[in-house]
Amino acid sequence: MNATGAAALGSSTSPPVKTMETFDRAYANKIMLLLGGIVMTVLYVEGMLTPSLPTIQGDFHVDTAQVTLIISAYAVSGVALSPVVGKLGDIYGKRRILMGTMLAYAAAVSVTGFSPNFTFMVAARTIQGVGLTILPLGMALVREEFPRELVPRAQGLLSALFGIGFAISLPVGSFVSQNYGWRDTYHSAIPVVLLLTIAVFLLVRESPYRRPNVKVDYVGAALLGGALAGVVAALSQGQSWGWTSALTLGFLGGGLILLVPFAIWERRWTQAKREPIVDPRLLAERNVAVTNAVLTVAGLGMYMALFALIYRFEAPAVSGGFSQNILQAGIDIVPLALAMLVVALIASVAVSRVGVKPLALGGAALTSLGFFLLASATTLNQSLVYEFVTGAGIALLNASIINMLVLTVDPKDMGQATAMNNVFRNLGGSVGAPIVGALLAAYTIGFVVPSGPYAGLSPPSLHAFQYAFEIAAIVTLVGGVAVLFGEEVLGPRRHAKFAHLPTLRGRPSAAAEPPAPLPGSPSAEAGALAPTAGPSGRSGAG
Repeated sequence: MNATGAAALGSSTSPPVKTMETFDRAYANKIMLLLGGIVMTVLYVEGMLTPSLPTIQGDFHVDTAQVTLIISAYAVSGVALSPVVGKLGDIYGKRRILMGTMLAYAAAVSVTGFSPNFTFMVAARTIQGVGLTILPLGMALVREEFPRELVPRAQGLLSALFGIGFAISLPVGSFVSQNYGWRDTYHSAIPVVLLLTIAVFLLVRESPYRRPNVKVDYVGAALLGGALAGVVAALSQGQSWGWTSALTLGFLGGGLILLVPFAIWERRWTQAKREPIVDPRLLAERNVAVTNAVLTVAGLGMYMALFALIYRFEAPAVSGGFSQNILQAGIDIVPLALAMLVVALIASVAVSRVGVKPLALGGAALTSLGFFLLASATTLNQSLVYEFVTGAGIALLNASIINMLVLTVDPKDMGQATAMNNVFRNLGGSVGAPIVGALLAAYTIGFVVPSGPYAGLSPPSLHAFQYAFEIAAIVTLVGGVAVLFGEEVLGPRRHAKFAHLPTLRGRPSAAAEPPAPLPGSPSAEAGALAPTAGPSGRSGAG
């Protein structure tokens, strides 16, 4: 499509909104399956990488805190790139940008496998963080193909795909890494990524929703990425630099100081009626703020759990570990993935009837309980059972709380709100890994072991693992309480309270609500479904 056509489409025509009667079920399901394949490929690489961290640490002769940069650099890059790539998809077409993103990811994966030193690998992993932008682009394509009534179920299915991806990628990736080396796992992913890129080119239709006049907030992305990079560098390098050294305090202070110009820039960008990465106007919406806070905590807890579990599985018995190799550690994480798969599917069906808040609160409480149980585990079998409990809680929390955002935000703000939500979700992950790494590096057994994944290293002590799980439990529980401040968007009580009203919070009631225009659709931006005063007397969604 040429620029003129795109502009016309973005300003004068409105693609038909998908309804239960008109949406192409076969095509929508095909897109879901393709997205699932992409998710599983990305998770295959990550599923290999996590159990291999002790080996990579030994290969490059770095400590446990430093090796977390491999995880956190990837997450920080994803935080900064996600809103930029999302906006580029709005401007130039989601299919086109998705293909370009996957090619960039394939190139980064190829380079990472040949890393000659640790610094090079961290840089390559930073570029590889573009992989975190693939899911939001795919989600936008999926959202455009499903009617509003099926959004909660589609959200739950996507959460289940993560469970499937982990369940398959962890043992397969760990098998390749154990038998052929972690570098070969990277090499084996390249042809799969290329084949999926070709499948996107052949099977996916370009999105009809274009926003050619949208401006990309490059400065905001750079300031946010720089702020996070400073904080993450201080957390991951503080053990080796010294927690009170000028270098550590400089990086930490520099990262925090960058938040000031970031906030000023975002405010000015908003006043210019442009879409910032973190929109103060949207953050003022109660349900948006609650969802972002809860998912930040969920991301932090997820990364802390994975990092601490893997290191304990592979740690020698003398430090309270279970002396597993890479393959065994990868298989030992499968209960977490299976719990996420099963519970996400159940939550996708139950959330419409039960409501978001009960499931999200239950998920936060269950996740916190799982973390506390993991802190008390003394045997491998106990850890496997307790990680299943933790995975169930994480899935319940994720699959339910996202509906509070999707079913609250005005249609014209949906793209911006979901991109911002992805920033907060990955923010938790970018900080979670270095926090655990700092704990594992600070509390060690005090002597070097001669063999195993920790050969030549001083493994973390049992107290390090216990502290990591206990901190994750407290943070998750406190963060989950934020759900109480949100306004329910599903469930029988909400329906009973407002079913007799023609509108609900500025939109038609749930019983008769037509599918809303999708993010960036001309009808949404032109105010075709402009919010009106709801039962509370206020206007607007949420």
